[in-house]
Order: sequence, then structure tokens, then C-alpha cells
Amino acid sequence: MINGAHVIIYSRDAEADRDFFRDTLGYPHVDAGHGWLIFRLPPAEVAMHPADGEPAHELYLMCDDLEATMAELSAKGVECTAVTEERWGVRTALRLPGGSELGLYEPRHPVAI
Repeated sequence: MINGAHVIIYSRDAEADRDFFRDTLGYPHVDAGHGWLIFRLPPAEVAMHPADGEPAHELYLMCDDLEATMAELSAKGVECTAVTEERWGVRTALRLPGGSELGLYEPRHPVAI
């Protein structure tokens, strides 16, 4: 029986992004060996969306109050993109040290968790 999911973020600077998840976001983790950290994520949900082109996958973190969460992250030196209003919620993205972005949003739809 499936009992979890393992998300992989490919990065130009995996060590810096691991440090960010450990030190800035404060996510609990285990060391799988040689400093290879695996993080416990908050409860999750998955949705299927139609694709116009090639199928792709995205990862968004969720929060109850986007404005407050962005203020907490800003106090830790985290840069976020501009906030956009969507029909399903308000969203931004965190800039990871490795150069990529990680979505963050406050849902305005019923959640499964």
C-alpha cells in the first residue's frame, strides 16, 4: 500500500537549498548519509490539471495567511515574487538559493487536508 510521496527538487545549488529548507523554513529532516538531507513536509494534497503541451509537475507550499507568512519569511531574508490573485487563491513564489522558485499560496478553495 502506498503510504507517502517523495518530492524531488532539482537545483543548481542543492546544498544551499537544503540549508534553506533546514535553517530558514525549519523543516524537520533526516540525513540519508553524507549530508543528503530528506525533509518532512507538511500534509499534502495532489490535483490533476489538463496540459496544453508537454505534461509537467509543480510544487506549491500552502499557508493560511499569505501576507503573514511572507512577512515571517522576509524577516529571515527570503525574497518572494509579486503576489497575484487567482480564482483559487493568492500566490507568490519563494526564491531558493539555488536559483529556482517554489510556489507558495493561500488557498481560497476547499482543501483536502
